[in-house]
Amino acid sequence: MTVKIFETPEVQNFLKAVSGFDEQGGNHRAKQIMHRLLSDLYRLIDDFDVTPEEYWSTVSLLNALGGQTQFGLLSPGLGFDHYLDMRQDAIDAEAKRNGGTPRTIEGPLYVAGAPVAEGFARMDDGQDPDGETMWLTGQVRDVDGKPVAGAKVEIWHADSKGGYSFFDKSQSAYNLRRTIVTDAQGRYAARSIIPSGYGVPEGAPTDQVLKALGRHGQRPAHIHFFISAPGHRHLTTQINLAGDPYTFDDFAFATREELVVPANRIEDPAEIARRELDGPFSEVVFDIELARTEAAELQVRHKRPRALEDAADQASQLAGTAEV
Repeated sequence: MTVKIFETPEVQNFLKAVSGFDEQGGNHRAKQIMHRLLSDLYRLIDDFDVTPEEYWSTVSLLNALGGQTQFGLLSPGLGFDHYLDMRQDAIDAEAKRNGGTPRTIEGPLYVAGAPVAEGFARMDDGQDPDGETMWLTGQVRDVDGKPVAGAKVEIWHADSKGGYSFFDKSQSAYNLRRTIVTDAQGRYAARSIIPSGYGVPEGAPTDQVLKALGRHGQRPAHIHFFISAPGHRHLTTQINLAGDPYTFDDFAFATREELVVPANRIEDPAEIARRELDGPFSEVVFDIELARTEAAELQVRHKRPRALEDAADQASQLAGTAEV
């Protein structure tokens, strides 16, 4: 089809009106961003000859995504979360903020308020019959190798079926979620279970989008971390367990080579006894390097809606309703 109307004065003036440039009120930056977004979408409709049927089926899909609060799940699937990390890496490089363990995406499943422990915590509630015991340990250091005592290591991960507590109502409150404060040597340790990977819900709006792109919605077994300490840059990261079939085929694009960590099987009776366990376990060691900074805004995580983080913030409450 050869009909193209995007460049006509009528459409260009219409775009300005729709974006609010003809009005005195509102937010100028919001107007600029909306104008750019609408311009790109209007041009897309022109270039690809989008039909009314295609447009309205997309509206229905967007309604379904919003109704099931799955935009936070689709966002990493379409690469937005990783792209933001790529930009932040470039911003850090330009500012010569080098060093430290690499960042990677947060994901939508953090829940604020997990129990706090000093040095060591048991994370699982012992109710997962298929859970293989995991001993997760590591040391937080600065870029010069000096231990960082008193660092907050927030950890959360899925159970043996790929479900996260709070979102999976069959699990106890804060199961597989803890905040561990490092000891004088910067060390932390946790007894937990090996997490399973998981996939987006079959047939859900996110799944529909990915299938339309010929892609799967699977994530490898992984463990999430927030790490913070005064005078150091806050770190959001996660490790992927080596050997998972999706370790390097993560639909959320969270895998980084430096963050792939083995789970080593331990069967030595002396080691089992030392940890007061009943049988063999897998040990996961993840040492963390924090970069120093005096900038207060870099010492905290960026703001976004997170489940239970702000009782007065409706967006934070909605963050806890995702169907994942």
